[in-house]
Amino acid sequence: MLPLRMSTVLLMLCLLPRCIAAFVHPGMLHNQGELDFVKGRLQAGAQPWKAAGDKLMADPKGSLAWIPKPRANVVRGAYNNPDLGASDMEKDGGAVYAHALLWSVTGDEAHARKAVEILNAWSGTLKSITDHDAMLLVGMAGQMFLNAAELMRHTYNGWNDADQERFRGMLRTIYYPLIKDFFPTANGNWDASMIQTMMAMGVFLDDTAMFNRGVNHFLTGQTNGAIGFYVNTFGEVQESGRDQAHTQMGLGFLSCAAEIGWKQGVDLYGALDNRLALGIEYTAQYNLGQNVRYEPYRSIDGKYNYTSIATSGRGDFRPIYERVYQHYHVRKGLEMPFTKQVIDRIRPEGGHLQHASWGTLLYAGVPVYPMGYGNPAISIRMRPNGFSRTSPEEAFKVVSNMDPEKVRYLGFFGLGVSDGIQAFDVQGKISTMENKQRESSRPLSLEGRGK
Repeated sequence: MLPLRMSTVLLMLCLLPRCIAAFVHPGMLHNQGELDFVKGRLQAGAQPWKAAGDKLMADPKGSLAWIPKPRANVVRGAYNNPDLGASDMEKDGGAVYAHALLWSVTGDEAHARKAVEILNAWSGTLKSITDHDAMLLVGMAGQMFLNAAELMRHTYNGWNDADQERFRGMLRTIYYPLIKDFFPTANGNWDASMIQTMMAMGVFLDDTAMFNRGVNHFLTGQTNGAIGFYVNTFGEVQESGRDQAHTQMGLGFLSCAAEIGWKQGVDLYGALDNRLALGIEYTAQYNLGQNVRYEPYRSIDGKYNYTSIATSGRGDFRPIYERVYQHYHVRKGLEMPFTKQVIDRIRPEGGHLQHASWGTLLYAGVPVYPMGYGNPAISIRMRPNGFSRTSPEEAFKVVSNMDPEKVRYLGFFGLGVSDGIQAFDVQGKISTMENKQRESSRPLSLEGRGK
């Protein structure tokens, strides 16, 4: 295994500029194969998907009677005061995401029409978002609108081109100007929210520069929301001394960014030796009622200095755990014991306005797709860590003759580029859908790291 510093250098080189020529669609928090799997589980009445699906269907935001409440000029002040349309925007964000998901996992076109109705209502009405928390609102609600739009654009033929273009205009003229420069000195959940939404906008707009701006801010931004500042070397979070609600907000937003990156072939989950996993485990452990190490954590410019860990919100779990558990434990083989305990306690994860929710339904047991999976013939990565490398031409020749069900379960442990095209190690271990053991991986543990 490469030393951490060399791995980090390789990752940075691969991320700047972005290593793939085209975006995967749908490719934010969900790919088509995952959604098809969930749909099959629901049709079979299998658990835990049935209970999770019932929870989504029972949520008022998933009701076909939902009426969007767009506003031309939205105002969100500090701590949502004043609130002129801001809460309506958040609620409609949760609703449009819920209906897009229900369309995707049930096939009921009425939900697709409702999602399009909400998207069009806001893109046809919104003129401005102002006041202190405007960029935070875009960072939080924007993620919901964008994931819904991505699913509608690429899985439903009832969203016409003119309406899609108007939605793109809203993103470029209202959303992006508010978040493009971030807010580095705010508590880290602010920039974490903007990172996730900026990356999602980059995907929807097929805008590599926009996507990269979010990626680079996640990795190297001089901000409380960048991974190396938000989570320290033993898992304490910049906001752990503030309260547990905001701590989980920031971690949830960064996990969405990491999932979007993974769908597009960029491994943000693995940044700084799986630093995000440390933050999730530390936070889960503390919120389960156990003692954790704590050191006073001064923010990047010294504005915030939390001297002791916060008890406010302790034990009130946000729906952020299934997604990260699926990645670190199922995809990568890492032990996540405290995260698992949280999942066992709260499953099925429900909804929350500030989070892309419904994790049990959408991530539990889903097939393990390679990073950047889209078309099995092109979603390939080359290992950088000492295995023999093949030319892009040879790699694609080999892949084109493979059973796609085998290709989608290739085990990948790094990123690499050859002549600007990603390839893979033809000697790598392959496991079929019937035998999903990734022979070249082994269980790892986070226990004791950073101490």
